[in-house]
Amino acid sequence: MGQTITEKILDDHLVEGELTPGEEIGIEIDQVLTQDTTGTMVWLQFEALDLDEVQTELAAQYCDHQTYQFDFKNTDDHRFLRSAAGTYGAYFSRPGNGICHQVHKENFAAPGKTLLGSDSHTPTPGGLGQLAIGAGGLDIAVAMGGGPYYVEMPEVVNVHLEGELPEWATAKDVALHLLGELTVKGGVGKIFEYTGPGAENLSIPERTTITNLGTELGATSSIFATDEKTKDWLARQDREEEYVDLQPDDDAEYAETIEVDLSDLEPLVAAPSMPDNVAPVSEYEGTDVEQVIIGSCTNGAYEDILPSAKMLEGREVAKSTEMIVAPGSKQASEMLAREGWTAEMMAAGVNFSEATCGACIGIGHVPASDSVSLRTFNRNFEGRSGIEDDSVFLCSPEVATAAAITGEIVDPRDLADDLGDLEAPGLEMGDKYGPGMGRDDSDIISPDEAIDDGLVKGPNIGDVPLKDDIDVDGGEALLKMEDNITTDHIIPATADILKFRSNIEKLSEFTLSRVDDTFAQRALDADGGVLVAGENYGQGSSREHAALCPMYLGIEAVFAQSFARIHKANLFNFGIVPLAIDAETYEKIEQGDDLAIVDDVPAGVRSGQEEFTVSVNGEWEFTADLDASERERDILAAGGKLSWVKQQHSDGGSGAAPADD
Repeated sequence: MGQTITEKILDDHLVEGELTPGEEIGIEIDQVLTQDTTGTMVWLQFEALDLDEVQTELAAQYCDHQTYQFDFKNTDDHRFLRSAAGTYGAYFSRPGNGICHQVHKENFAAPGKTLLGSDSHTPTPGGLGQLAIGAGGLDIAVAMGGGPYYVEMPEVVNVHLEGELPEWATAKDVALHLLGELTVKGGVGKIFEYTGPGAENLSIPERTTITNLGTELGATSSIFATDEKTKDWLARQDREEEYVDLQPDDDAEYAETIEVDLSDLEPLVAAPSMPDNVAPVSEYEGTDVEQVIIGSCTNGAYEDILPSAKMLEGREVAKSTEMIVAPGSKQASEMLAREGWTAEMMAAGVNFSEATCGACIGIGHVPASDSVSLRTFNRNFEGRSGIEDDSVFLCSPEVATAAAITGEIVDPRDLADDLGDLEAPGLEMGDKYGPGMGRDDSDIISPDEAIDDGLVKGPNIGDVPLKDDIDVDGGEALLKMEDNITTDHIIPATADILKFRSNIEKLSEFTLSRVDDTFAQRALDADGGVLVAGENYGQGSSREHAALCPMYLGIEAVFAQSFARIHKANLFNFGIVPLAIDAETYEKIEQGDDLAIVDDVPAGVRSGQEEFTVSVNGEWEFTADLDASERERDILAAGGKLSWVKQQHSDGGSGAAPADD
């Protein structure tokens, strides 16, 4: 039997297990990346593992979330990250150089390689044929130390694309179409592999937009085959020697096939406040728009911004609307500037931001109260923009620009008809992305150019909290939550909170504040307890702080109908037991109930027990399931992955490579 592209890459990197869906596998990691809001903890954990240097082929540290450095704590974090990269042998991308996914794509992403990143949108370079997976920071630290990355072998789904995109439809609409059809849970436990003549018709920037948004489907990763377009794009980056031909075998078998005819697509939007709340833009025509932002790791490339510039040529942004462009990288900024498009857009009334994630996580350009913001981002979770009661729509750059011109949501096809002289901009590749035309390494410090040879820690950088071993018997249900609770709900990423990412004691004060601002203090007063949630608990970003802070507050277990992949792994990594319950049980449990686990949890975890009996207030009982591999059980028993890896080292086992390896 033939292999899919995914199976070929995994088979080439397999160190443990078999490629059977649902079975745990361990794979070798070629590249790792981390960013500034997750990176501080990654390097503190790397230090705690007593490792001397990075063992992967390449590691890259980016500073892209809190680039404005409005507090010394942000700047101290960046200084620490630069020192960690220099000390341990990673590339360091300076603040303002761009968003990790875009800059990594430009400089390092390579077909056939594996990439593990401490950001959920790490799968972006799947558009180049790289198998890239988002994970929690502790998993990144272990991989950098030479340890395998463990994941349940996903099902490989074939998204077979036919046709060509019509005028005004874009790659963003391909991804939004899939979100509308499959929902934010539709990709859980799956890797989407894009094939067919429609896939061949898409450029690399279009492909990476689609693989970026695969994260919002809950997918483990997304990937395209490589072809002449891949080779051409790498050549434009002066990296053509990294091209590898990757195709599925003719007799490859997929778990499922999804057919999409690109010719049938039209401009779409994701309405507030979930990426799968998708509808044709025409359904919201006439909605007043006060803010438009083009950028992010989804649509921040040169090829994403150029169509907007063309649409604005000779026109102005509506007086009622503010329009901001936040390029994904300095490369995109420089290319636009050298070609005169930056000045053209500024003349139209556009404001330019530095290349940053900022607005996507509520740092800068926060919308006004009771206003609509139209953004080319990947997430519109409630409150993520920086104001709790927001109204954020997701869309393509073309739809966003049409709204900026008119001051309201409008189908760009209708706007073109009304104006008469507005042509569909289409997609145009840059002639060359090399030095002097955008690709300049001045903002990337290589390991050979390291400035620091020791860690530099400011006063806000704390220690990594640890649990010694498993100690779980249940407790008060301190909080009952609904479906699709995101990591933004658990640990918000707004400016007032983000600066404490390297200080867990302080950061924990904000735990679940978007759900209940009394939670953290109640957890401390109760000396621990448990959480109860509906489906898809922990969806969204990879931030391990969403498990680390509850652990610090004494949370022993989470009872949920289902868990998002990365967050479930993070719960294991920090010694919190993820227990699955059915819908009937979820409905019956009330906040404040005493959930006492009748069984001996430590003994059950170690022995492989899958079902645990839980008594509620001593009045009724239910059964909760622990779905965990033998390795995950060992991690739980040790109190978390960091303690487990250190035990492995002391016992002579495998985890991360020894310091002198």
